[in-house]
Amino acid sequence: MTGNAMLQIVLYLVVLLGLAWPLGMYMARVYTDRPCGLDRVLGPVERLVYRLCGVDAEREMDWKAYAVSLMVFTGFSILLLYLQQRLQALLPLNPDGMAAVASELALNTAVSFSTNTNWQAYGGESTMSYLTQMLGLTSHNFLSAASGMAVLMALIRGMSRRETRTLGNFWKDLTRSTLYVLLPLSVVLSLLLVWQGTPQTFRGAATATILEPTDYDSPLKDASGAPVLDEAGKPKTEPGRMTEQTIARGPVASQEAIKELGTNGGGFFNVNSAHPFENPTPLANFLEMLAILLIPAGLCFTFGAMVGDKRQGIVILAAMTVIFVIMLSLCVVSEQAGNPNLAAAGIDQNPSDAAMAQAGGNMEGKEVRFGITGSALFATVTTGASCGAVNAMHDSFTPLGGLAPMVLMQLGEVVFGGTGSGLYGMLVFAVVAVFVAGLMVGRTPEYLGKKIEPFEMKMASLIILIPPFLSLMGTALGVLLPGAKAAVANPGAHGFSEILYAFSSMSNNNGSAFAGLSANALFYNTVGAACMFLGRFWLAIPTLAIAGSLGAKKIVPQGAGTLPTHTPLFVGLLVSVVLVVGALTFFPALALGPIAEHLGMIGR
Repeated sequence: MTGNAMLQIVLYLVVLLGLAWPLGMYMARVYTDRPCGLDRVLGPVERLVYRLCGVDAEREMDWKAYAVSLMVFTGFSILLLYLQQRLQALLPLNPDGMAAVASELALNTAVSFSTNTNWQAYGGESTMSYLTQMLGLTSHNFLSAASGMAVLMALIRGMSRRETRTLGNFWKDLTRSTLYVLLPLSVVLSLLLVWQGTPQTFRGAATATILEPTDYDSPLKDASGAPVLDEAGKPKTEPGRMTEQTIARGPVASQEAIKELGTNGGGFFNVNSAHPFENPTPLANFLEMLAILLIPAGLCFTFGAMVGDKRQGIVILAAMTVIFVIMLSLCVVSEQAGNPNLAAAGIDQNPSDAAMAQAGGNMEGKEVRFGITGSALFATVTTGASCGAVNAMHDSFTPLGGLAPMVLMQLGEVVFGGTGSGLYGMLVFAVVAVFVAGLMVGRTPEYLGKKIEPFEMKMASLIILIPPFLSLMGTALGVLLPGAKAAVANPGAHGFSEILYAFSSMSNNNGSAFAGLSANALFYNTVGAACMFLGRFWLAIPTLAIAGSLGAKKIVPQGAGTLPTHTPLFVGLLVSVVLVVGALTFFPALALGPIAEHLGMIGR
């Protein structure tokens, strides 16, 4: 790893952790109803929302009522977004005349954005109207992220309260997450992105005169739009000349900000954050990477403050950071090493030249303005954080460089993870870690003074096992069914990696893709929608069940056999549990994909 790469990584981590602490303390005040500074301005708005929606914000819920509210809200969100896509041709703010979205694609997109996955099997600038982008997709970016934060708050209350059946109010947590956290940060980031050159306009696509006109053959079509054929049955063409270019634009900055802050990832444009309008400069790239991990990192400090022991949050954050740095190092080093089979240009072929490989590393599929480190760092950040935004083509990474972001998803999106969902996933691993430690010493395990008993472990098992089950079963169907295999662009190990990456992404609610896969197909739209829905709520509901069970328990005094959960030893144990579970689950599949591809590459 070069010195420049290490400098970029250290700078990023220092700024991230430096900003996460004050944000975490601020969020702790928001969720404990203490003055936070913005309540004077946003308090009347919050109370108005409750009145308009008929919500009694002070009426707390048990875990079952909380789960029902979550599911009802999400079901309504899916339906509303589906209908908006199907009717967008009839709705306003459609200056480019976008047609209605196909039914199976509309279903996939509605489920995707309502589950905070933001998997995109379409090109945004050629499929969605401005109204759909703003009212549909951007609003879901806020609300799906806020839903994850609400579930986390319920779990934290279950861990910190004693002998209670209530965990807070879902509607209140949803509203406060949106108003006091996501909205203010999004306004600030939107303005910063506009400053860097990201468009924010309601005007339609712009037309520019190109400097070098291009000649081409244009197919002839009849009145019905069908191609005109000659005597041999081949399409007729006529000479054409391109003198202008159509440049898509729109309200980009506002969607870009919340897509990163809410760890959503859905881009306004098809190439996402590799597009110069979404991510115009290296500074914009740095700000977007900060935004992706800022709230997940800050929530660790929020957790420590709300349970009354800040060390507990620091331990969770430390475990996340350790795994993140390991995977980031693998990705950066692999991309900087490049492909040994591609000898440097202009050098005579001999055995010593193979070591020189790609001069400067693997720049295929990457933006020059970001470079290898900026691209590898973004890839690691986005897949660790359940975001899915990309500034480079992951399909063009080296085998081990692509393995790193794939593994981060397969670990359950707990290395920072999504807003709320990442931390509650890691807390479930913490419960498993103390259970394993309890088995080692023959003592009933405890976490934050609460005994971990069979019910909690059953729910934790569901949370840990469901995403791998969905990922591997989806991949198995993808390599068996002819229609699914037809969507794969590359044969062999890399094609398998494309399918494995796709289902790892959808089942863990990430949303990024290897590309090279024609995802807008019936199989991927329908099966993918099911994986995204189950991957979100088969985790959230057992998490709420754990919260309800822990909240009803008494605090158990610490004894001589109690495992301290605020020490470096527990950090190591937690990291080991996360990595071992991931390795045991996915190593066989990884061996067929990126590992086999890497061995084939170096063995040539």
